[in-house]
Amino acid sequence: MKKLDLILCVALLAVGLASCKQKDGKEQDAPSQEQGQTVVEVDTMNLKSLTFQKQLLCNGKLVAIRKADLQCSKQGEILQRVAVVEGQRVAKGALLCVSETRDKQADLEKAQHDLEKARVELQDKLIGLGYDGNLTKVPANVLHRAEIVSGYYTAKFQLQAAKNNLAACELRAPFAGRIANLQARAHQPGDKFATLIDDSFFEVEFSILEAELAFVKPGLAVKVTPYADARETYTGMVTEINPTVDDKGMVKVTARVRNRSSRLMDGMNVKVIVERAVPNMLVVPKEAVVERDGYHVIFVYDKETKRAVWTYVDILYSNLTSYAITGCARKDTHINAGLTVIISGNLNLADDTEVRIADK
Repeated sequence: MKKLDLILCVALLAVGLASCKQKDGKEQDAPSQEQGQTVVEVDTMNLKSLTFQKQLLCNGKLVAIRKADLQCSKQGEILQRVAVVEGQRVAKGALLCVSETRDKQADLEKAQHDLEKARVELQDKLIGLGYDGNLTKVPANVLHRAEIVSGYYTAKFQLQAAKNNLAACELRAPFAGRIANLQARAHQPGDKFATLIDDSFFEVEFSILEAELAFVKPGLAVKVTPYADARETYTGMVTEINPTVDDKGMVKVTARVRNRSSRLMDGMNVKVIVERAVPNMLVVPKEAVVERDGYHVIFVYDKETKRAVWTYVDILYSNLTSYAITGCARKDTHINAGLTVIISGNLNLADDTEVRIADK
């Protein structure tokens, strides 16, 4: 009896386990079937023939178009006043500093006094020669001789020299720009004053490989971005190409950019992008191209089947954001304008995957 009860228990347990397995199997199959029916949502674009901006990326350095190391007007003499501060923007002709002027002012006053004295002597000479005080009636040769004999000619020259010496106590800006490396201090002997930088335009000096020389020519557009502020981009133009190749196989190129925001600085390190337009290219964003088995692939949306079609391509050119593409030569594929290309949701796509275009 006990043996019979034991057999019944084992039989019931076996039936229960089989039922659970069947149920679990059904539950495991359900997600798999549901997963198989999932439709991938994607974004698309119409493939068009466009002008592609081929780009060459380089590192460069900014150089001010004009820069002058200024010396104090009277080297070694005490500076009476420094009229500017570091970084100040000045106009052409603006007063920068003044050397001690007491001696020069005294020389000017003495020269003015000597001229008045010589003028009286000149009048006396002319009266002695039978002329009145009206100098316009005196013949030029007679007046010239009288000016020399009376000392008037010399006194006039000395007065002009005294005025020039007094004016030379002032240092003025030779051109508009900003004050940099200010060294002069008031009431100290003057020597080196500062550097004046014209920062309205900058030259960008950068180097390219000898093999890239055919890509660059004067007049090409460049984009310049400071590493200190990647949000700012300045446009310019290639102006010079050095016709020599250095021992490292590099060629020096110079471009010019306008400092429109006054944030560019002499010596600043920048990223340079040289652009050259290539017409009639099939252009897609970089996100549209994926790699499969060592090949570049795009997925074309088939409007009839609503499926993604795996298409091999070759990349002709690239820039920071886009590729210029064509059909793959090794796979003998062809692409043309008008195709609908999938540009998002394509990382895990396979050929003939059902997709749905996302609502815009």
